Amino acid sequence: MKSNITSIFAFVGATLASAAAFAQVNYPSGHQPLEVFDGAAMQAAPILLKLWLALMMATFAAGIFFLRYHKAARWAVGGFIAMMATGELVFNALGLPLLSGGIALWHIICWTPALIILLMQRPFLDQNLSLRFRIWAFLMTVIILISFLFDIPDALAYINHFSP
Repeated sequence: MKSNITSIFAFVGATLASAAAFAQVNYPSGHQPLEVFDGAAMQAAPILLKLWLALMMATFAAGIFFLRYHKAARWAVGGFIAMMATGELVFNALGLPLLSGGIALWHIICWTPALIILLMQRPFLDQNLSLRFRIWAFLMTVIILISFLFDIPDALAYINHFSP
């Protein structure tokens, strides 16, 4: 067990050291894994990406209406707030640039608990719950799953780029 912990700390240390060197690079604006997703990237993004982001934001925001009675909504909205509030802080603390691939990685970290609850409890199939909540739960599940189809390859590209 002690050697596993030592190996983990050695890996994290090596990753941070190599990341510090990469952090000095100026990355282009864009929505690819090793590009900065900034205002210019958003303006230049394809219309379908803009629509997807709007739908995703609206679905997470709609979860606010279900917070009081539904754990899945609390995890989804909480994961979204945590992602928005902490992403830049965490990446800065690690000395890593917050590129699109890093955002994808942060999506996976922050949204996975909600997805697990949604998939395990499947509230969208529970006829005892309100139709509005079931529709939201279904949309939230689909949105996270589709997002992960793009996030996982982008996160892997980001991790591979910054790994020693």
